[in-house]
Amino acid sequence: MIVLIIVASVLLASISIIQFKNEAKEYHQERLERKENAVKEHINYVLATTTYPLKTTNLDLIFKDKIHELAQIHNIEINIYSLEGKLLKSSKESFSVDAVARPIPDYILKLVRSSIEKRFVDIKTFDGVKNRSSYSLIKDAKFKPLGILNLPYIEDDGYYDNELNTFLIRLGQVYSFMMLVAFALAYFLSTYITKSLKTISDKLSETNLNQKNEIIVLEASSKEINFLIKSYNSMVEKLEKSAIKLAQSEREGAWREMAKQVAHEIKNPLTPLRLTVQSFQRKFDPNDAEVRQKMNDYSETLIQQIDTMTAVASAFSNFASMPAQQNETLNVVEVVELSLDIFNEEFLVFESEEEEIISKMDRTQLIRIITNLVKNATQAIPDEQEDKSILVTVKRKLDSVEIAVKDNGIGIELNDIDRVFEPKFTTKTSGMGLGLGIIRNIIENYKGTITFETTYGEGTTFIVTLPITNT
Repeated sequence: MIVLIIVASVLLASISIIQFKNEAKEYHQERLERKENAVKEHINYVLATTTYPLKTTNLDLIFKDKIHELAQIHNIEINIYSLEGKLLKSSKESFSVDAVARPIPDYILKLVRSSIEKRFVDIKTFDGVKNRSSYSLIKDAKFKPLGILNLPYIEDDGYYDNELNTFLIRLGQVYSFMMLVAFALAYFLSTYITKSLKTISDKLSETNLNQKNEIIVLEASSKEINFLIKSYNSMVEKLEKSAIKLAQSEREGAWREMAKQVAHEIKNPLTPLRLTVQSFQRKFDPNDAEVRQKMNDYSETLIQQIDTMTAVASAFSNFASMPAQQNETLNVVEVVELSLDIFNEEFLVFESEEEEIISKMDRTQLIRIITNLVKNATQAIPDEQEDKSILVTVKRKLDSVEIAVKDNGIGIELNDIDRVFEPKFTTKTSGMGLGLGIIRNIIENYKGTITFETTYGEGTTFIVTLPITNT
């Protein structure tokens, strides 16, 4: 505590010194600007009322008698230079002006001419005292430069130094008193309260939400400690009630989440089933020479989707998040192409660089990945859009197979990009959301990746990369 007081006092003193210096700097800067503006207004008045032609060579005649009057009115030294930096007139007494006055340095002339305000303040320090000297153009009524006005200004920080010293002395007195009080308080606490606080501290360290906590039975000599004990006992009672409510809420939340997941996972294969039946109704021709083969393909697709629902239901009944992988050796190209047969969209196109890419994986889970991504792609394209396109490609990439689903739908907004794989996330104009989190889990279980590229208003491409394994 004492260390904190010392640190605080040093910090406050440092901040105060900086603040006083900044205030003094701002005061002198503003004061010089005010004087300069006042002098320039007076000079403009003199120029407006003079009978001499407004030329640089006439400035010494125009301000011959006026310059001393201006200096007395504004209580500041005034020097008027030509545009080349030569001194024309000064408010100094004649005996104090150098026989050959020094001209304005060239770098100052350049800074005055190049600045936007046509003004420059030169700051120099002599014997520890800052000297400000402002240089600004003198212009006629048509803004034609006539000369340069120079106002030397010496900063006097005596008032601020006195105020700062007084403040630091008072600050030291206050903190000295606070340190004495801190010493006395520390002594009192160590003598009379340490024992009670130790008991309370032990109880607090043992307090846990997952256990039954005991109340403190102690009568302390301090009202504050007794109030603390009473508050702790009250907290323990509320904590116990909160623990009961939290446990109940967690159980209810878990069941609600489980119900949502079961409903979604059971509902997910229903769309492919519906599409398969619709495709069968639309394409079935009893006179087709390949009717038996097509019947077998449709049946196989339906059985696979039914097996998917059965596996999901069984998995959830055993509190497993996903069906166990039933890996088999299969042709990825063939399975992907077969998965697309359930979709009726004529704008759906499949392309593959090879006819066979053999790998070991779960056929059902691979079909789920494809049908989910294609379904999302179809939902991402508005019904009123004329030019619709979905392209599914399969290609080998080193030791992996890359499956891409590209659509020309509405794309994903920038604000939603980071939320695409969140559970239960969806949008009103896009079908992506609910299934993507589970799809990503399936892919990651195979040590694969799923990424996407999107441009809002142009479309989205989902890219799935799965390692090729033959063992």
